[in-house]
Amino acid sequence: MSAAEQRSWLTGLIGHGVGPSLTPELHEREAERQRLRYVYKVIDQPDVDVDRSRLERLLAGAIELGFDGLNVTHPVKQAMVPLVDAVAPAVGAIGALNTVLIRDGRTEGHNTDVSGFRRAFADGLPDADRDRVVLIGAGGAGTAVAHALADLGVRRLLVVDPDGDRAAALAATLRDQSTTVELARDDGLAEAVRGASGLVNASPMGMASHPGSPVPAELLRRDLWLADIVYRPLDTALLNAARAAGCAVLSGAGMAVHQAADAFELITGRPADRGAMLRDFDELVAAESAAGDTTRERNR
Repeated sequence: MSAAEQRSWLTGLIGHGVGPSLTPELHEREAERQRLRYVYKVIDQPDVDVDRSRLERLLAGAIELGFDGLNVTHPVKQAMVPLVDAVAPAVGAIGALNTVLIRDGRTEGHNTDVSGFRRAFADGLPDADRDRVVLIGAGGAGTAVAHALADLGVRRLLVVDPDGDRAAALAATLRDQSTTVELARDDGLAEAVRGASGLVNASPMGMASHPGSPVPAELLRRDLWLADIVYRPLDTALLNAARAAGCAVLSGAGMAVHQAADAFELITGRPADRGAMLRDFDELVAAESAAGDTTRERNR
């Protein structure tokens, strides 16, 4: 059956702590605009320990129940790769996926984190100097961002991560790219930032569950651009400090929306209205913020 003939879509999100995710609402709102019958289920995992047999059962169940696709997030982006039948080139290079297409009982892995960040950067920081960029965080998201930065023409990439093996693994995935990758220890952050033209935070630092900033405010300067992929909260401590220092900044909103739009297009075969999805995102974040303010007021 072609996408044009399909009457409905069933999609899900697998990960730990994904109950509050905005992705389901973004997909369903876009589907409603296009008058599609589209159901997005959240499949929250009980803990961060990846159980391969459980993932195999979940994937088999999704196929049997007629799912058209899945989004996957922490901590299963890498664990899911060997379980699918085929992968897109980006997944093969990175070793992580965030979208699984299901067609006629077969599965194919894609990574829209790469394309999502690449498009968000091109939209939000089109004229940014890409000569020497510091990347904080070498996990699955950091590796996707590293490949997006390489695609965007970054000449030198300095990777900062407390796990040296993980940083080295990220560097290995870029060995066929023209970008030169250098590894820096946590205690080398100040030196790395001092000579950089830009900085990207792809670590969990700044999330509600990991408050704070990975970069001391005194290292920020006006001629340094800064991107943060964290979007909950949208205004992270790092972004606020960067704005105060006069830096050009990019929040995590663009990547969150574009990766969702890319996944929607893969699953449905239909173009997404990205402008409308960005407005949806702003509305959802504003509603969350208002609800939080109300709750805090009641608890006083």
